[in-house]
Amino acid sequence: MIDDLGRKIIRVLNEDARKSYREMAKQLGISVTAVINRIKKFEDMGVIKGYIPVVNREHFGIKLTALIALRLRQGNLLEIQKQISKDDRIAGVYDITGEWDSLIIGYFKDRKDLNDFIKSLLLKNSVDRSITHIVLNIVKEEKRIIV
Repeated sequence: MIDDLGRKIIRVLNEDARKSYREMAKQLGISVTAVINRIKKFEDMGVIKGYIPVVNREHFGIKLTALIALRLRQGNLLEIQKQISKDDRIAGVYDITGEWDSLIIGYFKDRKDLNDFIKSLLLKNSVDRSITHIVLNIVKEEKRIIV
């Protein structure tokens, strides 16, 4: 379990992961060494897996976000999902409960790019059916875990 100080450090990193250890220590009222040691401990434990920039996808020509539900043939579902996850356009592959077996979140340059991806999925013998939802507006999309 993460204690209160740990949660505070994660919140500060969520605000700005590029903030210096000195600035973080001052904001939290603790020593720089305490900040460094705690962050190092979090990295070693796998609490912090890495640091990434949050970018505007449109600057990279990505204009569509799609949610794709799949019904897969019984068998090696996780192996099929792992194959799908290797595609750079795919941000998330979820093994889910309910009517569908898997939910995919993908970012595509345009409708043709999305269409090509869907067609390649349907050509796989392991995919029985898909349903695709195109995102019209993003109301909230949060990458950080709020602790």
